[in-house]
Amino acid sequence: MNHIKNYAYTHTPLEFDFEQTIERFFVEEIPLYSFTGTGNYLILKIKKTDMSTWKLITVLAKATGLEERDIGYAGLKDKNATTIQYISLPKRYEKELNKNLTTEKIEILERTYNKAPIKIGHLKGNSFSIILHDINSQNAKFFNTTAKKMQKDGIPNYYGYQRFGEDSRSYLQGKEIAHSGKRLKGSKEKLLVSAYQSHLYNRWLGARVKLSTVIAENTIAQAAEKLQYPEELVKVLAKQPQFFKLFLGDVMMPYPYGKRSYVKDMYQSAQIFEQKR
Repeated sequence: MNHIKNYAYTHTPLEFDFEQTIERFFVEEIPLYSFTGTGNYLILKIKKTDMSTWKLITVLAKATGLEERDIGYAGLKDKNATTIQYISLPKRYEKELNKNLTTEKIEILERTYNKAPIKIGHLKGNSFSIILHDINSQNAKFFNTTAKKMQKDGIPNYYGYQRFGEDSRSYLQGKEIAHSGKRLKGSKEKLLVSAYQSHLYNRWLGARVKLSTVIAENTIAQAAEKLQYPEELVKVLAKQPQFFKLFLGDVMMPYPYGKRSYVKDMYQSAQIFEQKR
């Protein structure tokens, strides 16, 4: 796979057994905002098993008579899992949905209404529950300790293997499409170009993690030599209290809400970053 990942933590990999199945992998979407309770859009909180989001949209479109593009969702969820996500569709199609939705793989947990449809990206994140087998008590304890450290200090959030297709090379098709200069046609081409964007992001993130590691593990002079950076720049970066170093021009935004801002003073921004403000 042509996606180099540099890791921020140096512990020995933990041994365990995990198989991605509907019994051992659970995902629940966290909405970006509270729904209004009134409006022209029906909001469904749906639990599904052994079904991709694309298939879910197809099933809902068939049940209601809607075009797939008229059904809103915030993000894609895995097929080989038990997942909960939010879907929007025009309120006037609720009767058709009630009459025609019959599959046992879909369970509607809650219904409400909203003034606007759900769009891609309208989520704070996802809550995951994963059942691991064959992990010893020492590793299980270390797992929890490390997870708390990651929660405090952060992690490099790489795009995973599922973004790049079964052969991990779908980004190459996306690269070809992106550099062709042609207008994107259909959801498949958009997905392939998105895979290429994710590939570029992973490369950028890996370089930033490596840079932060070099600064953390070396003297100013050694880091400057290895990175081919001026020593004055390395001194400023080394003064930042957090592991993940910030540069001028980086974009910062309070999570999950807030106004985006650019880093203009590296040390001041680093203090804000460290304090999670």
